[in-house]
Amino acid sequence: MRSPVRRYPPLAGLLFALVLVAVAPAAAQMAYTDPVSLAPMVRSGELPPIDQRLPAHPRVITFDADYDEPGVSGGSITWFAQRARDIRIMTVYGYARLVGYNRDFALEPDILESLDVEDERVFTLHLRAGHRWSDGAPFTADDFRFWWEDVATNTDLSPYGVPAQLLVDGSPPVVTILDDTTVRYAWTSPNPGFLPALAGARPLYIYAPAHYLSQFHAAYADPDELAALVAASGQRDWVALFIRRGDLYDADNVELPTLQPWVNTTPPPSQRFIFERNAYFHRVDETGTQLPYLDRVYVGVVDAALIPARAGAGDSDLQARGLGFEDVPFLQAASQRMGFNLYLWTTAYGSEIALYPNFNAADPVWRALMRDRRFRQALSLAIDRASLNRVVFYGLGTPGNNTALADSPVFDAGRLTLNATFDPDRANALLDEIGLSERGSDGIRLLPDGRPMQLVVETSGERSQEIDALELIEDDWEAIGVDLYTASSQRDVFRTRVFTGEAVMSVWYGFDNALFTATTMPNELAPVDQNWLQYPRWGQYVQTDGAAGEPADMPFAEELMQLYEDWRNTTDPEERLAITGRMLDIHAAEVTSIGTVQGVLQPVVVNQHLHNLPEIGIYSWDPGAQFGLYRPDTFWLDPQ
Repeated sequence: MRSPVRRYPPLAGLLFALVLVAVAPAAAQMAYTDPVSLAPMVRSGELPPIDQRLPAHPRVITFDADYDEPGVSGGSITWFAQRARDIRIMTVYGYARLVGYNRDFALEPDILESLDVEDERVFTLHLRAGHRWSDGAPFTADDFRFWWEDVATNTDLSPYGVPAQLLVDGSPPVVTILDDTTVRYAWTSPNPGFLPALAGARPLYIYAPAHYLSQFHAAYADPDELAALVAASGQRDWVALFIRRGDLYDADNVELPTLQPWVNTTPPPSQRFIFERNAYFHRVDETGTQLPYLDRVYVGVVDAALIPARAGAGDSDLQARGLGFEDVPFLQAASQRMGFNLYLWTTAYGSEIALYPNFNAADPVWRALMRDRRFRQALSLAIDRASLNRVVFYGLGTPGNNTALADSPVFDAGRLTLNATFDPDRANALLDEIGLSERGSDGIRLLPDGRPMQLVVETSGERSQEIDALELIEDDWEAIGVDLYTASSQRDVFRTRVFTGEAVMSVWYGFDNALFTATTMPNELAPVDQNWLQYPRWGQYVQTDGAAGEPADMPFAEELMQLYEDWRNTTDPEERLAITGRMLDIHAAEVTSIGTVQGVLQPVVVNQHLHNLPEIGIYSWDPGAQFGLYRPDTFWLDPQ
């Protein structure tokens, strides 16, 4: 029997189990209002009238449920980034997506006008007629065709094939362009990760501005003109040029059209980037005023160590990145002097600080130890988490594993503490059992090849609380004969060392989203991504379809991979919850990561004149896109 097709009208919610939420008022009945700053350009003819810039049916943002109140247009805000490439966070904060999460973590059409879903196998996307890129060019199904035919399936631009999120049982979708505003993606089996990938903090892009990028593509451009462009850019060939000019996420090409609420107008390198409002943005508020409210956003680049001081001086209007829990006392005192608001949001991490043994370590001796569960258990049992929580987080966190949060339907109190209680006697016994009983004169155990057990933990050095926690753990591990050293390097170098196996252990956040639900894709629970620090080469093998990396070769990892596939191949919510729970059981039992404390608060500095940002919020990368979940296009400032 043919399964029924679900029809999702504009603003219909896709709340995990695909439940509808309220529909916005009909935009066609509205009179639209230009932002004040654009009105002169409309009068002069520099810009078309607003009804020619908006889609036929723009997305209407209402304020009675998910948002606070309609605002006024105008003004600008500033926030600080640690490095120039972090301007890409504007794409995260802007959070214009084909489908996106609302504050209830329900998925709803955004750039799309509506969406049909059949059995999680067939997805029919309906675009908004009249939608335009930021340069005024039409945004149509041809932008999807161009990406699919000329980017995703082009062996020069995509040598490893289409993105993994588009593969089901190793096969890509059948992509059909039905008309100018309708595109269909069809698989023979369910692809429950498709919509979450589109809604991600770093989204899966399945479209690209064909009208702009064609000039850099060998299939479209005049060969001589393209060769001249390559030579002028300094890139090695047209492929490198296309990739450099066509990255919608990085936001560093000022000529690249976008669908985000603000457009970068400052080419790098720079210490200050200016993002101006997108005059063709597809959202309006319930009064008909085009969003965003803010005319521009300034992104200043400062040294990471200076961000708390600059925020405390009132120089940032909206700041969370670069701030940690350790900055709260200073920021609380500064907020009284400088008159800004300090909010404390809940983080969604499975652990604020987690240590990752590298199962793919290059050193054969350390590799064998990291793969011995007893060794990982011993290291975990030797950590005094209660003391760490008290010293580093003022006792406000919850000690335990890197696992589901208490608000998740798969939370289990036993799993939180399994192998995570403070038991140095048991830790010593496990190390002796492994055969690591020989010690040097300094009391440090010896590796099987006679070297002192000097365990280097690699860190990006971006968070002082990581260093503080490692200093405490150093004392704990020294008590069981393990000598901990900390090696700090820039994030790119840090990740490269993990990926290549030079790092035998690293420290980072725990699970990005530990609020696991029935439709939370368990990507973080299986070795399917190179970025998972405990088994990067296994993830690389999956992501490259075996072209790089190495296949998972430990029983627990093979079981995780099978469970991951089982999750993808069922649509039963209860079965999915059971599978996720089993995967979390494996992680706790195997100590695939060593969690410390969860439930730590994230400080958020907010200009007291900035509205529509909640005082109580969730600070989550994915899902949530940090501020993106709260739609910064609706933030507004008191008129000055």
